[in-house]
Amino acid sequence: MKSLDHRAARVLAGVLPGLPTLLAVMSSCLLFLLFLAVQQKPALEAGALVLEGAFGSSFAWENTLQRAAPLMLTALCVALPARAGLIIIGGEGALVLGGLAAAVLPLWLPALPPVSMLVAMALAAMLVGGLWIALSGWMRQTRGLNETIGSLLLSYIGIALFRQLVEGPLRDPASLNKPSTEPLEDAYLIGTVSDAFEVHWGLVAGVVACLLAHVLVRHSVSGFSLGIVGGNVRTARMLGLPVDRLVILTCLLGGAAAGLAGMFEVAAVQGSANAALIAGYGTSGILVAFAARHNPLAIIVCATLLGGVEASGSLLQRRLDLPDATTLILEGILFINLLAWEALSGRISRWRLRLLESASPPAKGVLQHD
Repeated sequence: MKSLDHRAARVLAGVLPGLPTLLAVMSSCLLFLLFLAVQQKPALEAGALVLEGAFGSSFAWENTLQRAAPLMLTALCVALPARAGLIIIGGEGALVLGGLAAAVLPLWLPALPPVSMLVAMALAAMLVGGLWIALSGWMRQTRGLNETIGSLLLSYIGIALFRQLVEGPLRDPASLNKPSTEPLEDAYLIGTVSDAFEVHWGLVAGVVACLLAHVLVRHSVSGFSLGIVGGNVRTARMLGLPVDRLVILTCLLGGAAAGLAGMFEVAAVQGSANAALIAGYGTSGILVAFAARHNPLAIIVCATLLGGVEASGSLLQRRLDLPDATTLILEGILFINLLAWEALSGRISRWRLRLLESASPPAKGVLQHD
């Protein structure tokens, strides 16, 4: 019986860190239903339509997972630097610049086999996105610039640079009303996973990237070092850890993930680099990362849920005559609630410590009294 109590305590201790997210989701749903009720809209029906539009059919699942694919990668752009104690919110700039690099690379390289070209496009996108976010980490470590402000400003600059290049020197003369780069050749486009499952390979890349990130942060020496840096920089320096190098490296990896998302958006969805790349995936990735509490495995689940919410917007518009942006209000409410319930983190850490202590077997030689 005691072993069962110890096991239950360990399970509860493992679940506790997700309590703020669960409470945030529940309170956000209630506030969203209240928001609809104030507008005299059928709140419960709207909630059912969100579920139907996200997961109610095979088409809904495909639409949801199509949106979840870039969210997984842009969430890693936030979650990986967070391991080192940084709050990076500039994934949108890394995504669009990575997508632009992937779109123009085939124009500058000689003809290559499709697989070789796609690999080169992915590497170019990851390099550009990684360097863009690494610049935020470098400025923080060498110039003391706050990484949140720096990454946000760099995102604005990256988007402006993207628009300038796409509407200027890299514009396809044939693109009249919608400025874009020259379209990719059909051989360089990425298809769906299968005919029965019409979701592009970016979903597979996102899941694999999250799994690799989990291995990095949980089961590697570098991940352990990052945890020390994120917990206490002074202790990390006293231990002789290369703090600056680790911080810049984690920013580089996060930016590479966002750049890869841009590559898949170009090669699997858009076919060229255009303004449609600025779809807010980098911003939504921030919400996914915070909802997942920067856990790479939880990012897969949270990205799927948020992708479903975004996918349900068109159904709400058709059935209830609500604006398509209604789901953005739900996302905003969720983000505010995540920040509000974050105040519980300190107490949860203490509760978790007590549970783990109660679940630990008594040391040998210690007398036990029933």
